[in-house]
This record gives sequence, structure tokens and C-alpha cells, in this order.
Amino acid sequence: MYLSISDRPHRDATDRETRARPRVAPVVVLLGLVSLLTDISTESVSAILPLYLTTVVGLSPVAYGFLDGLYQGVSALVRIASGWASDRGGHPKWVAFAGYGLSAVARVGLLVAAGFATITAVVAVDRIGKGIRTAPRDAMIAASTPSSHLGRAFAVHRTLDTIGAAVGPLIAFAILWAVPDGYTTVMIVSLAFALAGLALLGLLVPDRPSAPDPTATTDRPVFRWREVVDRRLARLLVAAGALGLLTIGDGFVYLALLDRGGFAATWFPLLYVGTNVAYLVLALPIGSLADRVGRTWVFIAGHGALLLAYLCSALPITGVVAVLVPLLLLGTFYAATDGVLAAIAGHLAAPAVRASAIACAQTVVVGARFAASTAFGLLWFAVGPHRALVLVAALLVVVIPLTCLVVKGLERTATTVPGSRAG
Repeated sequence: MYLSISDRPHRDATDRETRARPRVAPVVVLLGLVSLLTDISTESVSAILPLYLTTVVGLSPVAYGFLDGLYQGVSALVRIASGWASDRGGHPKWVAFAGYGLSAVARVGLLVAAGFATITAVVAVDRIGKGIRTAPRDAMIAASTPSSHLGRAFAVHRTLDTIGAAVGPLIAFAILWAVPDGYTTVMIVSLAFALAGLALLGLLVPDRPSAPDPTATTDRPVFRWREVVDRRLARLLVAAGALGLLTIGDGFVYLALLDRGGFAATWFPLLYVGTNVAYLVLALPIGSLADRVGRTWVFIAGHGALLLAYLCSALPITGVVAVLVPLLLLGTFYAATDGVLAAIAGHLAAPAVRASAIACAQTVVVGARFAASTAFGLLWFAVGPHRALVLVAALLVVVIPLTCLVVKGLERTATTVPGSRAG
């Protein structure tokens, strides 16, 4: 009895410390390392693609807008199907593995692609792979994390992911600095990193991460579509879709900065690095903030940063600061939206349909961004890059307050979702 009484304050203090600094599940770190390697592969190519397609291949802004929209949106075609396969089959790791593998195949295709048609096909295959892997991977993160700390867990994953996204363009820059026409070298290096990430996933990541709730049953929950098509999730989809329609590809912002002048085209890949470094620094603090103050509000506030990024990119000023500020704002936008959206959907959904719910949210966003990039290419052609950016920013001024009304009180209602672990 004396031991029990004297030990209680110590255990209470330990419990408070654990709650204050929640431990991130090992599977989150492993999946983050897989994403790190894969993003080095992806972003080393993405960093040179806008400049390569518009200056070397000679695509018009309209054609580039279509390809950028395809890059943004084609993964929407398979996200819901992959989420369903993950939930129904109960093997999210291997669904994700198929997606990572398909993206690795696309890296091989880049080595032989020549011309708009073949590049379009390779980009489509790569993005389909991304669509297959994203929801099962995010569902594995959510399944291994208490819902009260989902924002932090996704922030840790996205931080590792973003390290890769920052290193990839640096590698591309270094290669092209040493070999001005070394696009093939960039693609070979990209393939090597893709295969390394695939091997790490296949060998070390467990298929079914242990749930953080020690009282949870070991039986796999029954999948029901009616739990996916839920009014709470529908409100999230409406808000995310409306904002996604006004989210253009980063490549357009970077091309607008290049068009404004102030730096040479050689430095173009480093614009991606600037955005990713800002994302890297801000992902964890903003993810933790979202857990405390409300993820939906942080998600919408991130689009306020996007609005400012568009305005700053459209201003007729040059200099280092004029370039760095839009990159910082873009990084803030991604830190406040990327992992946060998955955390919201994962929190709203019942465990049996978590991957499908996350896939639905991501599908709406990437589909909307596909439309946005395609339309923005036409707008760029019609009125010029800077006027087009101001117009999109003006529309965001109208849409952001409306989405606040749509999501008001959304996370408070999540505690009533059947089977959820509300935090």
C-alpha cells in the first residue's frame, strides 16, 4: 500500500509528461523515411520540369497548364479505389507498395520519353502511383496514432517527406550546374532513390501497425460505404474542393517570378528548395498548433497564406526579398494544409473506412487543383501571369470566408462518429 501511494505522484507526473510530449509511432518515422527517399526522386525531376518543358521542349503556357493540371489531378482517378482496397483487404502496406512501385516504373519511362505525348504518359503513370499509395499510407499513420495527436504525427511524416522534397531540387541543381544538359543524369539518380524507398517500405514497414488504444479489438472492423458518405465528411469535401479550385501549381508561381525578372533561369530549381525549406521548418509547429486550436481553422488559414503568395508574386518588384517572401508563404500554405487535411479526415472517419475517407478528401482536392491549373494556363495566355494571379487572389478573398461558415463546428461533431477515437 505504501509503495502504491508513494508511486502515484511519480506515475501521474510521467503520464502528464507523456501527454505533453506524445511519442511518435515507429511506423510513422519509417513511412516518413520512405517518403523522404521517394520525394528526392520525384522532386529532383519536378524541379526541372517547368523550365524544361517551356524552354527546351517549347510548350506554350496553355500546354504546360494542361500538363501541370495532369500532374496535380490524375491521381484523383485511383485514390478512392486504393482507399477502398486498403480498407476491404486489410493490407494497406501492399496497396501503398504497388503505388510506390508504379512511380518507380515511371522513372524508367522518363529515361526514354521524348516529346509532349510520351512525357504526358509518363507523368500520368507517376501520378497514378502517387494516387494509389497516399491514402493507405496516411491511413497507416492514423491507425498508429491517437486522434488527439494526429496533427503532430502527420507533421512528423510531412517533415521527413519535405526534407526529401528539399534535397531533390538541390541534387538536380548540382547536376545541371556541373552538366548543363544533364537531364538524363537527373533521371537516373531519381530512379535510384525511388528504388531505395521501395525497398525500405517492402522490408521494414509492418503491414498492420498496432493501434495506439490498448483496449482496441484485434478483429478487423467491417467496411461500410455509408460510414464514408457522412455529412461531416461532406462538409469537409465542399470546403476543400472550393479552395482547391483556386490553388494553382507552384510551377506557375515560379514561372511568374522568373518572368518578373531578378534572377537567372539557372537558379530556377532552387525556388522549390526555398518553398520546401519553409515547409520543413513550419510543418511540426503548425501541425501541433492544429491539434490545439482546431485543424479546420488552420487548414483554411493556410489558404490565406496562399492568397498572399499570389499577390506577392504579382507585384512588379524585384530583389532577393521579393522572391523569398512568396516561397515562405507557399511553405506556410503546405505546412497548414497537406498533412492537416489528412488528419481532419482521419479524425472524422470510423476506423473501418479511414483510408477511404482520407482518399475522398484528397481526391476532391487534387481533382479541383487539376481544374485550377488547366484553367490558369488559359488565363495566363489571355491576360498575362501577373493579372491572372491577382484575379485568383481576389477570388480567394471571397471564398475563404464562405468556407469558414461551411466547416464551423465540424471537429466538435466528430466525437459522435461511430467507432472513432475522439481525442
